[in-house]
Amino acid sequence: MSETVTFSVEQHVARLTLNNPEKHNALGRRELDTLRAAVAEIAASESVRVLVLTGEGDKTFCAGASLQELNAGEIRGDDYQDMTDAIAGLEIPTICAISGNVFGGGVELALSCDFRIGIEGTRMRVPAATIGLCYPVRGIERFVQRLGPGVAKRILVAAETLSADEMLRIGFLDHLVMPAQLEQTVTNYANQLASLAPLSVRAMKQIISSVAAGTLDRGEATRLAADCEASEDLAEGFAAQREKRPPQFSGR
Repeated sequence: MSETVTFSVEQHVARLTLNNPEKHNALGRRELDTLRAAVAEIAASESVRVLVLTGEGDKTFCAGASLQELNAGEIRGDDYQDMTDAIAGLEIPTICAISGNVFGGGVELALSCDFRIGIEGTRMRVPAATIGLCYPVRGIERFVQRLGPGVAKRILVAAETLSADEMLRIGFLDHLVMPAQLEQTVTNYANQLASLAPLSVRAMKQIISSVAAGTLDRGEATRLAADCEASEDLAEGFAAQREKRPPQFSGR
């Protein structure tokens, strides 16, 4: 992995860290390729149950795509969208730990995750309209699906700067904590998710995503639910309740 993106796995939790704080963790060709490769590895893993995405430094979580490389033609908007689509398409739950301000495509990167935990004192802005750009269409779809058309207009059309409290109020953030609490809060949340029945988590994530996108296949959703009902994990869950112990789910 490149030094500007680090990747690690501990037990059932994978962690991707943007590690270029001097450039506000902006993503160029090397970073995009590294993220895509790591996400592909996570998708193929049978042991990883949760992904945590975060950034080094306390100023900016991510400023989106590298404007320098965009202007030089070294990357295209579609390259960035392919990367966020890959993260959003993961079957496992994903957590974005927002360690600083979040700008431009960094906002969409956070939205590509299922859960977002941020810190007090941060700001968010997507300035596309201030420089004459139309944000990429696939990205706009994600804003609308995750936040609704009204909030999407405030962020994209009006280019509003939002405070951490407002980010929580509009549903961009699921949890807001003090900076010193972020790491432990994220670790606890990731471990909690990793302790749940993988088949149930994946099935419900897929069904919720399909409903939000207006693409629900009821037959497929029914099959996913039936797989959970026939699983070894369901038997383990009932047994753990009877025996008053934590369940040990296998994902089968």
